[in-house]
Amino acid sequence: MAMRLRLNIGFDKNPAISGAESDLVRNIARQAGFYLALGSAASILLSIAVSQILLGLSLVTLLLAGERLLFPPLRLPLAVFFLITIAAALASGDPMSGLPQIKKFFVFAVVLVIYATFDAMRRVRALVCAWAVIASLSAVVAIAQFALRWREAVKQNSNTYDFFLWGRITGLAHHWMTFGGEEMVVLLVLASFLLFGAVPVFKGAGWPMLVMLLAAVTLGMTRSVFLLGVPLGLGYLLWIRRRALLIAAAACAIAGVAVSPRAIQERTLSAVRPRGEDSNAQRAVCRAVGWEMVKAHPWLGLGPEQVGKQFNRYIPASAQRPLPTGWYGHLHNIYLQYAAERGVCGLMAILWLIGRAALDFSRHLRRAAPSREVSAMLHGAIAVILAVLAQGFFEYNLGDSEVLTLFLSTIACGYVAIRTAGAAEAFPAPAAAANVTGDALCGSRAIS
Repeated sequence: MAMRLRLNIGFDKNPAISGAESDLVRNIARQAGFYLALGSAASILLSIAVSQILLGLSLVTLLLAGERLLFPPLRLPLAVFFLITIAAALASGDPMSGLPQIKKFFVFAVVLVIYATFDAMRRVRALVCAWAVIASLSAVVAIAQFALRWREAVKQNSNTYDFFLWGRITGLAHHWMTFGGEEMVVLLVLASFLLFGAVPVFKGAGWPMLVMLLAAVTLGMTRSVFLLGVPLGLGYLLWIRRRALLIAAAACAIAGVAVSPRAIQERTLSAVRPRGEDSNAQRAVCRAVGWEMVKAHPWLGLGPEQVGKQFNRYIPASAQRPLPTGWYGHLHNIYLQYAAERGVCGLMAILWLIGRAALDFSRHLRRAAPSREVSAMLHGAIAVILAVLAQGFFEYNLGDSEVLTLFLSTIACGYVAIRTAGAAEAFPAPAAAANVTGDALCGSRAIS
């Protein structure tokens, strides 16, 4: 189950360094690898460049330390997905255009460094706490952006639906869709830790953070997030925790929409009664074009990064002209996008990877009696998977490096939770003192 990588320049190879010194240096390198991995997974909410630099440094540090790098049981579907992507690029006739998607393989290394360096649940908790802080800060910025937009609308006498629609809030992200996806993932993981009582996160500050995240994703007006992904993920968590809570949450949601700004109410209704400026018609065109692409190239697709370039060639004759307003660089649907780019085989490979993770998490929850903290992480990971897959019918969310990194980090933390639970069952751990990597940050004791 483990993939092992080593460089031949480990510290123990140098005769000038004693065994004790070598162990000390190696332990320092391991700790550095953890903090770099933690920084990489957390900083993705702020900067792709910073996150990937830290990810690379974490890998290099662990390899130089001669660390044994383990990978969760996802190697086969991941290898198949990589190979199909490369084959699709080579078969496209324009392999260099697919290079950005080949480079994005590096993002998947976040699974490797998290699984290799997060050796206790307190480290998972540290990451969840970091996510909560940064996402809450982004939510505060987003709410302030909405307030400024509201003030501008009143000043210009433009308090209309489309004025808010085309000036949506982004928080600390570069685009409202990315913002919605980021907040959704963090919201669901944080909600799971709070609902399952794993730890008193931030000594009670977790619930206000959760409320801010809910407010921000709603004001963000991204329907696939606040009307589908978040309700589905929260619905799963509430159903598992206590079914009566699901009814109470639904009542609160209806009441919230009733007292929300008119733009939010109109955006909610647009899911079933779209207006001209809504994306419903544009998404329908994307689905039709995507289906034509899949029918024409079912096995390896058009190739990575070819959907936008060849979009006009596959527009059905029945499509309305001019095309509805919107961006046609991708298909706004993960299922059609993967199938159109990398064929049905590529789509099946990525779904195999995601499905394997969800199955492993649910099996462990059914077969074992995990601690509250392990249960919280596993249920949170399942909620995130459900939300991302549901939102994926209406947006190519895994195409964003930010959302993909958060998604993969969540899956990696789920496997860390399983491994930690298994080690705790085999070797009961003594009571642990507060640790700065998780306990001091969250204001609680470790629960293994």
